[in-house]
Amino acid sequence: MLGSGKPPATSPREERRKVAEKTVDLSRRPGLDNEDIRMMMQGTNMVKVRSQRWQKSRNLRLLEDGLTVWCESTKRSRKAKSQQTFAVTEVECVREGCKSEALKCLSGTAQDNQCFTVVFRGSRKSLDLLCPCEEEARRWVRGLRTLKEHVANMTQKEKLDHWIRGYLKRADQNQDGKMSYDEVKRLLQMINIDLSEQYARNLFKKCDRSGDGRLDHIEIEEFCRELLRRPELDSVFRHYSSNGCVLATAELRDFLGDQGEDASLKHAQSLILTYELNEWAQKNLFMTQNGFTMYMLSRENDVVNPNHALVYQDMTHPLSHYFISSSHNTYLTKDQVTSASSTEPYIRALIQGCRCVELDCWDGDKGEPVIYHGHTLTSKVPFKEVIETINQYAFRASPYPLILSLENHCSVEQQAVMAKHLRTILGNKLLIKPLRGQPLKDLPSPEELKGCILVKGKKQIPHLSQLGKNGSCASFSSSSEDELANSNKNTSKKDPAKVCSKLSPELSELVVYCKSVPFRGFDNLSEKPPDEMSSFSESDALKLIKDSGKLFVRHNSRQLSRIYPSGQRLQSSNYDPQEMWNGGCQMVALNFQTPGEQMDLNQGRFLPNGRCGYVLKPSFLCSTTSNFNPENTGGGPGHVPTQLTIRIISAQQLPKINTEKASSIVDPQVWVEIHGVAIDNARDKTHRIDNNGFNPRWNCTLSFQLQVPDLALVRFVVEDHDHTAKNDFVGQFTLPFTSLRAGYRHVHLLKADGSSLSPATLFIHVKVSRKGVPVKSVSERMAIARGKP
Repeated sequence: MLGSGKPPATSPREERRKVAEKTVDLSRRPGLDNEDIRMMMQGTNMVKVRSQRWQKSRNLRLLEDGLTVWCESTKRSRKAKSQQTFAVTEVECVREGCKSEALKCLSGTAQDNQCFTVVFRGSRKSLDLLCPCEEEARRWVRGLRTLKEHVANMTQKEKLDHWIRGYLKRADQNQDGKMSYDEVKRLLQMINIDLSEQYARNLFKKCDRSGDGRLDHIEIEEFCRELLRRPELDSVFRHYSSNGCVLATAELRDFLGDQGEDASLKHAQSLILTYELNEWAQKNLFMTQNGFTMYMLSRENDVVNPNHALVYQDMTHPLSHYFISSSHNTYLTKDQVTSASSTEPYIRALIQGCRCVELDCWDGDKGEPVIYHGHTLTSKVPFKEVIETINQYAFRASPYPLILSLENHCSVEQQAVMAKHLRTILGNKLLIKPLRGQPLKDLPSPEELKGCILVKGKKQIPHLSQLGKNGSCASFSSSSEDELANSNKNTSKKDPAKVCSKLSPELSELVVYCKSVPFRGFDNLSEKPPDEMSSFSESDALKLIKDSGKLFVRHNSRQLSRIYPSGQRLQSSNYDPQEMWNGGCQMVALNFQTPGEQMDLNQGRFLPNGRCGYVLKPSFLCSTTSNFNPENTGGGPGHVPTQLTIRIISAQQLPKINTEKASSIVDPQVWVEIHGVAIDNARDKTHRIDNNGFNPRWNCTLSFQLQVPDLALVRFVVEDHDHTAKNDFVGQFTLPFTSLRAGYRHVHLLKADGSSLSPATLFIHVKVSRKGVPVKSVSERMAIARGKP
C-alpha cells in the first residue's frame, strides 16, 4: 500500500467530517465562545445617538454567523420593522467613551463608560451608541474587537465555509434545514452563478441520496462542495503528481521550487503536517488533492510577499529618502464645499498608516480655534478635539513620526492657544527641539523620530521681523500662501508684507524639522537647510517634473516636498500620485475620504513595510547627484528591462452588482494595469465571461515590459461587462511590483473603499524574467530591480 502512493479509501461523509473539524463555525472557535460573544448574540437594547435631539432606541444583536450585527428599531408599527446590519469586516475601530461629537452632547446626562462609537471604513457614518450600563458597553467593545481580530486571522477556507453557510440560510426560505430544487435555484442566483437547467438538475439528483426531492444538511454541503470544486487547482496538482493521487514530499518540494519559495524537504514536510486532512497521507508524508487545495487557499499563497507585512526596510535614512503616506483636508468627510468636518476622518487616516495629516486652522468663538475649510459651508470642529483624537490614535498603526501640516489662518492670540493645546495634550510626544545640537547636515531618520509628532509650519525669521509690528511672516501653508508663492505671477515683485500674516512665537517654537518656505528654485541645493520644505500644487509639481525632472529629483533627495490637490477639485477628487512619486516627492497628499483609482494606488504604494506609512525610495531617488529623469528613463539609473507575464486563470465568489434584480449575474472581465514611469504605463484585459461571478475561468495571459520596475505598481481590476453602458466596478487590488510573488497565487480583492471583498479572489500565475532569464525568488527580483547582476 505504501509503495502505491494512494491513500486508503474513506467515505465522502468521513472526509466532510474532517473538513468540518478543521473549519468549525466561527462562534465556536477557541477564544470566541465566551460571555461577551454569547451576550452579543442575545442582544442588547441601546440608544443610537446622532445629536442631542436625535436619539432612538435600537436593539443590537450579533447574528449566528458571528460576523454580522443586526441593528433593529425597537419601535413597532404597522410598517415593517426598520432594520439595518453591518459586518464586522466593515469596522475600522471601536472607540470607548464619549469621544465623538454626537456623544459629547450627552455630557452630564450619560456616563462616559456607557458609550462607545463604531467607526466604519469608507464613507459610512459612524454609529454612536449609549448602553444601559457600563458592563454591557464594555462587553460589546471587547466583543467587537475580539471578532475583528479573529476575522483578520481567518483562513480563506474558513471564509468560504462561512460564506456558504450565510447563503444557505438565506436560500432556505421555510428554514426547515432542507432545500427543494426551487430553493437551490434561488441559491444559485444569490451566489452569482447561472448554471444550465440540465446541469443543475443532474447535480441536485446526484446529491439527493435519499431521493425525496429535498437536500438535507449533509447533502447541501455536498452540493456546495461540488460547486466550489477548483479544476484549475486540480490541474496544477496533477502536473506535479506522478500518479495523480498524491504529492510525494519531493514532488511538493519541486512545486515549491517553481514557486520561488523555500524548497527544502523540511519545509515541504511541515506543509503536509499543517494542511493535509487525511491521516494516512499525513503519517506517510504525502499530500492529497484535498490537502493541496487547503494549502493553495491558505495565506501562504497570497500574491503579496509575506515578509513585506513587517517593517523590513532600513529605517535609518533621512526622512527625505522615504515616500510618506499623506492626507489632504483630513478633517473632511466628503467634498470641500458643504460636507461635515469631523475627528473621525483623522482616526480612519491614522489607522490606515497615514503619517502626515492636515489641519486648516481658523479663529473660533470664545477664543478657541476651529478646523474647517475656510469660506465654505463645511462644518467646524474644535482644534482641541482634533488634537485629542490625534493624541489617541497617532501611533496605533505605526510607531514612526507623525507630521501635522498646519494651514494657519488664525490670529496671533488663537495661535498661542493652538500652541498651548499642542503642548499640553501631546505632551512628550511633541518634538519641540532638535535631536542633536550640532548643525544639521541631513534630516533625522524615521527610526530616530519614533514616537514623535512634528509640526509643519512657518518659523519666525528674525531679520524679517520688521515686516509686521508684532511678529514676522507666517505662511498659510499648503493651499493658501504657498499656492500664491508658487504661482508664476511675478511672485518676487510682490510686497512680502501682503502675503504674510503674523505668527505667534509660541507656535513658531514648535516647528523643528518641517519649516515651510516658498520654493525659490534649484540653485545652491547643497546650501539649503535640509529642514526647509515647500508645498506645491499638483500643477506646479507636474510642471517641475516635466521641465526639470532631474533637478527636482535631486532637490527631493535632501528636502521634503508636499504636493496638494488643486483648489478647483470641489468634490475632493484626487490627482494621479504616481507622477509625483516618480519625481521623488515624499508627501503626496490625497483626499483619503474619496475612493477611486488614486487612493487604490496610494494604498498599494504603502502596502509593504508593515503598512507603517514610510516606504524607502529607490536609491536613484536618494542622491543629490542622481541623473534619474522621470520623463526620460531609457538607459539611466533604475533602468532594468524586466518582463512581467501574468496569466489570469480564474476568479472565485465575485459579488453581485445589481442586488435588486435576483436574476442579474455578472459578466466579469479582468484588467491588469501597470502604473509607473510614463514608458511603463500600460493596461490590458481578459475577455469577458458571461453569466458567472461564482467561478469564471479565463486562462488568459497578459505580458508587460517594465523599464523601471522599482517604481511600478501592479493593479488588478475586476469589472462587470456592460454592452450599453460603462462597466461596473466589482473589486481591485494594487501592490508594488517589488512585493509581487512569482508562481501560482491568489489575489484577495478589495471594495472601492479599500475594505475586504472577502471571500472574492483571483487565481493567477506570475512569471518575471530579465533578458529571457526567469526570476523566481523575491530576493533575485529585488536585486535585479536595484541593477545588481
